[in-house]
Amino acid sequence: MAHGLVRRESVDTEMHKSGDKRKTFVFTKKRGYDVTRNPHLNKGMAFTLEERLQLGTHGLLPPCFISQDVQVMRVHKNYAMRKDDLDRYVFLMALQDRNEKLFYRVLLSDIERFMPIIYTPTVGLACQQYGLIFSRPRGLFVTIHDRGHIATILQNWPEKDIKAVCVTDGERILGLGDLGCNGMGIPVGKLALYTACGGMPPQQCLPVLLDVGTDNETLLKDPLYIGLRHKRIRGQAYDELLDEFMKAVSDRYGMDCLIQFEDFANVNAFRLLSKYRNKYCTFNDDIQGTAAVAVAGLLASLRITKSKMCDHTIVFQGAGEAAMGIAELITMAMEKEGLPKDECIKKIWMVDSKGLIVKGRDNLTHEKERFAHEHPPMKSLEDVVKELKPTAIIGVAAVAGAFTEQIIRDMASFNERPIIFALSNPTSKAECTAEQCYTLTEGRGIFASGSPFDPVTLPDGRTLYPGQGNNAYIFPGVGLGVIACTVRHIGEDIFLTAAEALAQLVTEKDLDEGRLYPSLCSIGEVSFKLAVQIMEYAYKHNQATLRPEPSDKEAFVRSLTYSTDYDEFVVDSYRWPEDSVTVQSCKL
Repeated sequence: MAHGLVRRESVDTEMHKSGDKRKTFVFTKKRGYDVTRNPHLNKGMAFTLEERLQLGTHGLLPPCFISQDVQVMRVHKNYAMRKDDLDRYVFLMALQDRNEKLFYRVLLSDIERFMPIIYTPTVGLACQQYGLIFSRPRGLFVTIHDRGHIATILQNWPEKDIKAVCVTDGERILGLGDLGCNGMGIPVGKLALYTACGGMPPQQCLPVLLDVGTDNETLLKDPLYIGLRHKRIRGQAYDELLDEFMKAVSDRYGMDCLIQFEDFANVNAFRLLSKYRNKYCTFNDDIQGTAAVAVAGLLASLRITKSKMCDHTIVFQGAGEAAMGIAELITMAMEKEGLPKDECIKKIWMVDSKGLIVKGRDNLTHEKERFAHEHPPMKSLEDVVKELKPTAIIGVAAVAGAFTEQIIRDMASFNERPIIFALSNPTSKAECTAEQCYTLTEGRGIFASGSPFDPVTLPDGRTLYPGQGNNAYIFPGVGLGVIACTVRHIGEDIFLTAAEALAQLVTEKDLDEGRLYPSLCSIGEVSFKLAVQIMEYAYKHNQATLRPEPSDKEAFVRSLTYSTDYDEFVVDSYRWPEDSVTVQSCKL
């Protein structure tokens, strides 16, 4: 064996169990600067003296030995010095590029503090400024001009054991519209949460941007834009790109590789989900992930209102991907309570940019037609709420302020506990604020939002903590569960199972404080419990293909999860002569 360490080039590890604690030994052929420049291997000043000697990094690092805990403290101090959220985002992404284990240890040290930076709402601002802050490529960029060569491009990705792919074409980034190639920030952020919240090893995650151009004229004229400088290609060429991409991913990484669609425009999202869902292991997070987290919030609300789902009448502000996904899952929940499907659908109303969706209205899509009811046309959401007197309103159209003071007061006038979900992202697109909801309903409103809001103290002294209906409560757990038992096709029943499991984790104390979701600081354990529930469901309904079935599913899922503890580098029989180097060091 050559002196130094031996290891395959992708971050493969050999596991050695010591007592009850797993210890990971890493073998690598890299030496010197290549080690300290590799985010998967780099431990900064936490390398031991023996590792530094064997890896050829002795002298390339300061002589002090610093523990990971001290490194976390240093990151926190540096983070506190950043002037705004975009600066904080850039700082954290630079850490991810430099030292992956430390990056995730930092996130987990205060996930409630850091999630709004690496995910919504700050990731939206980061995507808008992506050309400016771009410094190091992360993920795979596939363009419309790469048709016929996607399999070759996938060969360029260094990791071979990919379990989860998150892909976007950048056409509908959050509520911000077409950001083209700048949309890469979304799959990068989503997969960071797969690791931070779901424990998925980051080397098994692949972010992908499909660049087919952009219709955003501002970006096309921006000299800092990083994508193709032409209008979006649509039609047959677009479909051929997607078909080739899906096949290439499955050919390289297996049919059980999870492919998550993210932030595709309505015109493509529904049809692509319908086209691929029974052929590949795939789901659309904007349709199905949003649906699950919203329905989980509604299920938790039922414990406050002391009612069943089928007792409610629900009005949606918006009729796009999120609205349709939530409505579909609500009907499934109502059906489960025993209400016939056609009666379930009658309890759901939708308002889009043209007003109330009713039968006979021109140019309704197939999805909208399903929720069109017999009723005179109405233009105003305020009039719709007054007329239909819903028990719940859900905003998913990214129309800031759509829930006006009049609407909120009306909801409070005919409901003892009105349900008001302002789910649009980022915060600037929210239909109303938590303060508006709680204040105008005199603290009786049951509120959830897509982006975080600060606690609200009412005149009577009560402090309410608004629930954040964050998809991060759902997709990491679903992904972990599906991958753990190799579910090949992800049905809506998986997402209803996840929604029910999430709602069950909300405590009475959470509900008393206004929360409809568990605390974000427990999101890792939430994802773990969802994954186990999904495994149980998948095996019970013959959807899991992993055999034999694990007898202890909790232990099995835990065995798959990523550790942020630094790995140990295994040294060979080669040793430096004891008298060849004299090192003075301090150990913290």
